[in-house]
Amino acid sequence: MGAIRSAEGGPLRRTARGAGRVLRAPFRGAARGVRRATHAHGAGESGLGKLIELHAVNSAGDVLITVALASTVFFSVPTDQARGRVALYLAVTMAPFVFLAPVIGPLLDRVPHGRRAAMASAMLARALLALMMSGAVATGGLELYPAALGVLVASKAYGVVRSAVVPRLLPPRIALVKANSRVTLGGLLATGLAAPLGAALHQLGPQWPLYGAFVVFAFGTYLSFSLPPKVDSAKGEARARLTAPESRRRGPLMRNPVMRRGKARAPGLRTVGASVVHGLQANGALRMLSGFLTFFLAFLLRVHPLGGLSPAFSLGVVAVAAGAGNALGTAIAALLRSRGPEKMIALVLSVTLGTTIVAAVLFGAFMVVVVAAVAGISQALGKQSLDSLIQRDVPEEVRTSAFARSETLLQMCWVVGGAIGILLPLNGVVGMSVAAAFLALGVATAVRGLLAAARRGSPHPRVA
Repeated sequence: MGAIRSAEGGPLRRTARGAGRVLRAPFRGAARGVRRATHAHGAGESGLGKLIELHAVNSAGDVLITVALASTVFFSVPTDQARGRVALYLAVTMAPFVFLAPVIGPLLDRVPHGRRAAMASAMLARALLALMMSGAVATGGLELYPAALGVLVASKAYGVVRSAVVPRLLPPRIALVKANSRVTLGGLLATGLAAPLGAALHQLGPQWPLYGAFVVFAFGTYLSFSLPPKVDSAKGEARARLTAPESRRRGPLMRNPVMRRGKARAPGLRTVGASVVHGLQANGALRMLSGFLTFFLAFLLRVHPLGGLSPAFSLGVVAVAAGAGNALGTAIAALLRSRGPEKMIALVLSVTLGTTIVAAVLFGAFMVVVVAAVAGISQALGKQSLDSLIQRDVPEEVRTSAFARSETLLQMCWVVGGAIGILLPLNGVVGMSVAAAFLALGVATAVRGLLAAARRGSPHPRVA
C-alpha cells in the first residue's frame, strides 16, 4: 500500500509543484522587474534602491489609511456633517501639527546616528495607530482624531528623515535631483496600486483598509533596518543654521555695547543662499495650493460635481489628474536634470498663477481638471528644482540638515493651504481667486529674486 501511495502521490506532488511554479512565475517576474528598476545605475550598491522600495511601502500604507479616514470622515455622512467632521479633523490634527512641525526637523537633526531607527519608529507607530483606529473608524468616534494626529506626525517625521537620508545613498552616477525623482516615482506607483486595493478592502468593512495598513507598515519597519549602516553615519555633517553666522553680525552696530545688550538679530535663512531662500518661498506657495485644492475641491465637487458625473467619480477624475500631473512633472524633472533650477521654479510658479486666474474667470469642469493637473506638474517640478538648488548651493557638511528643515517648512505650508480650503465658501470662482491671490504673493516674493540669482550664476556649479 505504501508503494501504491508513493506511486500515486509522486505525480500529484510533481503536478502541484509545477502548478505552484506557474502561479508564482508572474509575481516573481514582476518582483525581478521592480528590483531591476529600483537598483539600476548603481542604486542597488549604494542602498538607494532599498530606500525607493521603503518609500513605496510608506506611500502604500498612507493611502490605505487615507481611504479608511475618507470613508469615515467624508463619504459616510451628508455634506454639512462631513464639513463639520473635516473641520474637526483639521482642528484636532492639523492645528497641533502646525506647532509640532517646526520641532520635527531640529529634533531629528540631533539624532543623525539613529535615522534607521527613526524611520522604523515612524513605521511602527503608524502600524499600531492603524490598529487603534480600526475600532473607531466604523463609528467615527472622537478617539479617531488623536490617533489620526499621531499618524500625521509620524508620516511627516518619516518624510523629513527620508529627505535627509537620500544624500547619504547617492550612487556616483546619479545626481540628487534624479535620485529624488526616482524615490518620488516609486511612491506614486505604489499609491496608484494601493488605492484600488484600499477601496476593495473597504467593501469588506471600514476597518479592513486599516488592517492592511498595519501589515504594510509592519513590513516597512523591517525594511527600515535593511538600509545600509551609512545611513546612520554623521561623518562630515553639521547642522544648517537658519540665521546669519555670528561673524557676519559683528558689524559696527553689533560692536556697540547698547546693541549687544539689545541682542539685535539679523534676518534668518541667510546661510543657505538667496536662491534657496527664494526657491523655498516659491515652493511654499505651490505647497499651499496643493493643500488648498485637496480640501476645497473635495467639498466643492461633492456639492457641485463635474457635469453629469457622481461626486465620487468627480473626485476620482480630479485625483487622477493631479496624480498624473505629479508623475509627469517628476519624470520631466529627471529628464531635464534641473540645469536651470531658478528659472524652472519661476516658470512653474508663474504658469500655475496664470492657470488659476484663467480658472477663476472661466470656471468649469474642464478648468478644475486642468488646475489639478497643472498643480501636480508644478509641485513636482518645483520640488525637484529646489532639491537641485540645495545640492548646488548648500555645503555638503550641512546639506542633510537643510533638507530636513526645508521639508518641515513645506509641510507647514500644506497645512495652511488646507485650512484656507476648508474655511472658504463652496464657490468655485471665489476659491480659484483666493488660490490666485496667494500664488501672486509667491510670485511677487520669489520670482524676481530667482531670476536675478539665475543671471548672477552659481559659485557652486555642481548640479548634474
